[in-house]
Amino acid sequence: MRTIIITLLCAFSLTGMAQQYTLEECINIALQNNRNIKQQELNKAQRKIAYSQARNDLLPSINASTGQNFIFGRSIGLDNTYQNTNSSQTSFGVGADITLFDGLRMKHNIDAKRADLSAAEADLEKFKDDIEMSVATAFLQVLLQKELLQIANEQIQLTDSNMNRRKALIKSGKMAQGEIYELEAQRAREEQNKVQVESNLKLALLDLAQIMELEDFSNFDVSIPPIESIINEGVLLSTSDVFQTALLIRPEIKAAEYRLQSSEKEVLIAKSQLYPSLFFGANFGTGYYNMSGRYNDPFNKQLRNNMSNSLGFSLRIPIFNKFQTKNNIRAAQLAVENNLIEIDKIKIDLRKRVETAYYNAVGAQSKWNATQKAETYGREAFRFAQEKFDNGRANSFELTQAKSNLTQTLADQAQAKYEYAFRLKILELLKN
Repeated sequence: MRTIIITLLCAFSLTGMAQQYTLEECINIALQNNRNIKQQELNKAQRKIAYSQARNDLLPSINASTGQNFIFGRSIGLDNTYQNTNSSQTSFGVGADITLFDGLRMKHNIDAKRADLSAAEADLEKFKDDIEMSVATAFLQVLLQKELLQIANEQIQLTDSNMNRRKALIKSGKMAQGEIYELEAQRAREEQNKVQVESNLKLALLDLAQIMELEDFSNFDVSIPPIESIINEGVLLSTSDVFQTALLIRPEIKAAEYRLQSSEKEVLIAKSQLYPSLFFGANFGTGYYNMSGRYNDPFNKQLRNNMSNSLGFSLRIPIFNKFQTKNNIRAAQLAVENNLIEIDKIKIDLRKRVETAYYNAVGAQSKWNATQKAETYGREAFRFAQEKFDNGRANSFELTQAKSNLTQTLADQAQAKYEYAFRLKILELLKN
């Protein structure tokens, strides 16, 4: 997509004292303002947190605890005998535990979350590509309408010139008054066409501004780049070249492949439930006892004397869990199969897009070449009709018809030119 930005070398400007913007700045504004992009960035941030937590699960957990109990009636004392008296107990403790082996579940979970993060990054790139393409498309549509407006103005100027010549001939008595009526009707039709083109231009500008999600676009406008140089520099790549390159670099392909990797790790996570789990723990504790009706050692002394430490291992061996592990494994395997099908669907869709873009570009190229020839012949036909009319060998209808044909040819040429440029850039985008 950056090729479009570099090769177009175009800018849009805000009229008056507004700052000038390049197309790249246009696209950057759209990327900054687009809500879908912002949501995808948040999704990426969530995936990043999940990946970070998966790695942190390898660390031990440490917790502190404290408690206060009040016992009424028979209480057990420090000598481990029960007495008929009320008592209170204060306890403090710190414990730590770590998983030594869990069937490699945590390792596979890290790999799965890393793949999810990579898929989110690829999705974000796909969103950005779509926005850039939308901006470029709308931008080219504005340029087309600008050129059509320029053609409309040039035709009006040409008609005005012809009208001035005829008025001079009528005034000198060399031409009848009725000879001006057909030109006046043509002038009115051309003015009507200009109004329609101006309306189309405003709508095209509005569409571009809305894609960029601008809040104020009352003075929004774009400049006209040298579109012919883009066409001359463009290369019509073959479908096989574009498709093979796209398979390696297109973000939608990468996202689907990362999701497949994640689902494959989910299968291993489910299978890890078949293996025993080994844990290690360490605890430290102390406490204070206060029994009514008898002497109790001071608080600090009891905390020192009542200290206890413990170390231990625990092993969990799965035997039967209502077929939950078996079903989890099968569900994860089905997810892998679904992702494989999804990759095939994306590749087929990509091939269709490449082939469609290629043949659209071929058709646009042929149309562009044909309209260039038509412009040459149309201008020559109009020049010949003008000479015939000036020499009195053609009537005003023939001249008007030749001029209308030339106007339509120029409009068709403008459309073919921008369509061909657009189709070339679609092919470039699909392989970039």
